[in-house]
Amino acid sequence: MTVILLRNGNVYSPADPFATALVVEDGTVAWIGAEGAAEAHVSSADEVVDLDGALVTPAFVDSHVHATATGLALTGLDLRPSGADGGPLADGAEGAAGADGLDRIAEFAARLGDGDVLLGQGWDEPSFRGGIPDTAALDRAVGGRQAYLSRIDVHSALASSALRAAVPGLAGLDGYDPAGPLTGAAHHAVRAAAHAALTPARRTEAQRAARERAAALGIGTLVECAGPEIAGADDLALLLKLAAEEAGPEVVAYWGEAVDSADAARELAARHGAHGLGGDLFADGSIGSHTACLHAAYADRSGVVGLAHLGAERIAAHLAACTEAGVQAGFHAIGDAAVDAVVAGARAAAERYGAGAVRALRHRVEHAELIGADAVAAFAELGLVASVQPGFDAAWGGTEGMYVRRLGAERAARMNPFATLNRAGVPLAFGSDSPVTPLDPWGTVRAAAFHRTAGERISVRAAFNAHTRGGHRALGRDDEGVLVPGAPATYAVWRTGELTVQAPDSRLSAWSTDPSSGTPGLPDLTPGEPLPVCVRTVVRGVVVYTAD
Repeated sequence: MTVILLRNGNVYSPADPFATALVVEDGTVAWIGAEGAAEAHVSSADEVVDLDGALVTPAFVDSHVHATATGLALTGLDLRPSGADGGPLADGAEGAAGADGLDRIAEFAARLGDGDVLLGQGWDEPSFRGGIPDTAALDRAVGGRQAYLSRIDVHSALASSALRAAVPGLAGLDGYDPAGPLTGAAHHAVRAAAHAALTPARRTEAQRAARERAAALGIGTLVECAGPEIAGADDLALLLKLAAEEAGPEVVAYWGEAVDSADAARELAARHGAHGLGGDLFADGSIGSHTACLHAAYADRSGVVGLAHLGAERIAAHLAACTEAGVQAGFHAIGDAAVDAVVAGARAAAERYGAGAVRALRHRVEHAELIGADAVAAFAELGLVASVQPGFDAAWGGTEGMYVRRLGAERAARMNPFATLNRAGVPLAFGSDSPVTPLDPWGTVRAAAFHRTAGERISVRAAFNAHTRGGHRALGRDDEGVLVPGAPATYAVWRTGELTVQAPDSRLSAWSTDPSSGTPGLPDLTPGEPLPVCVRTVVRGVVVYTAD
């Protein structure tokens, strides 16, 4: 048995809000308590770690990621204008900051070998000084090679003529545009063709980079949202193999493919090693690409209400099949019409198999950005998990953000309603949808606590719980994501400033550091304050990251 004692720090634990030390035995938390009592454990410890005042918390769960695309963004061509989060681009990434996006594309293409496919991501309208380039301009920049450049929301993309020519029947697919960005089925087809050109070695390199980055940020679990329209079965198999063979954050996978029978649900989940059949099973698209499915038209595109990738009948059939099979289901649903279609399907499953059976499986809705009051109530009633991304609000919310341009002020103010969902008792799980927004767990907590719509702010504590324990509960792992005796020793160690208790309203300027409050403190995440820095990440007792 290996015994490790961590002492002289601050341990974030409901078991003891004043804890300064903990003991880990063979990958399990064995004891938590005060420094004075830690002396009794020194003689039996194989290793004693002096925390020197550092904070120990449960490791984060990123509840929605795309590992290969994240790794490609970390190591390749990133066209975000100065970083979508307003901060620096990822280490090693080629970004559009300070240069026109087309120039960056041309420079990157010139360094590729003959026959290499150019893959890039993250562009938005500000990435290109002369406006979004048409296919002819893109062809000139890439020198005639195949190129796939996804928009920041990954629901539309620029594709060169050479790549378009490699997809038979592309012009007949929904979302096809001969000169501009591709959406819908046309986008899915060119994305599949571009990713098919990646060698297994290149995929593994990208996946390894994503896991290493996550570990360095204190993320202990990555929830991979895979599917046939994303990176394919081979990509997921490589990722699960890598996670099984190399130390790093755990990977839990969802497979986004619809079924219509319980037998098919069980077989498909087993075939792909999937925790459930959901994640990016697309009920609709995205706000930025005008493809999220809405009840009323976009404010900046008359008559357009987005795309319903799955009809209400297919959604209901999938939920019924998964409920009968005992397999967790889920959908990508952003617009209010898409969310309502998922709710209707869940209600139909509850009428057939009982509300208890639906609640027990914790079916997920990814994003749930624009959601009406009736749908919020249904989420709470049926135990639907809202797997949401606070970074979306940080990137596109506010009075001058993309949501206002696409939806108008009234609907924009209702986007990403974290406080509304939290008050209703809807289970929340936080993630990034990386590479749509970057892996950034403390930034995610800050974004929820300082939502651009003040009424939708939640406390730092509630946001932190949604990004740790909430992520595990969404996976059905109720005993994880919290540091108490008997729990898995999956934690992160942080260098940070003063610990505080923050409220989600006008009291945000009033901090409590009174130890008699009995509430564990968390870092001060006020905008402008430095975020905590991870110095160690441990997954089930295995150290997966230590700072240099």
